[in-house]
Amino acid sequence: MEIKPQAAVIPKDTDQLEQGKYGPIFPKTPACYGFTIVARVKPGRAEALREYGHALAEALENDPHLLAPLKLHYLRWVLFDDDTRFMYQGIFDTDFDKYTEDAIALFSRAGVSTAFENLEGFPEDWRTDPEAFVRFVRAHHCPSFIEYGEYPYVTADEIKKALRIKNALSEMLDQLQ
Repeated sequence: MEIKPQAAVIPKDTDQLEQGKYGPIFPKTPACYGFTIVARVKPGRAEALREYGHALAEALENDPHLLAPLKLHYLRWVLFDDDTRFMYQGIFDTDFDKYTEDAIALFSRAGVSTAFENLEGFPEDWRTDPEAFVRFVRAHHCPSFIEYGEYPYVTADEIKKALRIKNALSEMLDQLQ
């Protein structure tokens, strides 16, 4: 099986895209699904965002599978412009609708807030009004126009499985020495 790197161009006009529950479903690309949000930080809340990042990292140390329902590959959080703006970038295996519903359910079930609460215009009722959450994300989404994958269309679960097989094979070969 040859793995051939690929790129996909994402159309600027979303009118012809399939419509999901919360708006256009962006196509799956070689990098899977994802979105990038850029929003203003509420005045004086940049440090709270950093603290939230530390709390999330600690929670993941205690439960490495905490975010598993989101089927994430990567998350990247960036504060910039003198800590007045925030960028959230997530790459995941499900479409936007499923990711949104899973994120709301996960945070609600865990009884935790979201870092987005530190952003201007984020709805206070996001837990009970998923559509308000979606409107915020859509309003602040900066869509990609091209995405590249070195190992295209491979899910996070497939990557983990391949690594388990590699480790098992290495262990078996070590036993033979």
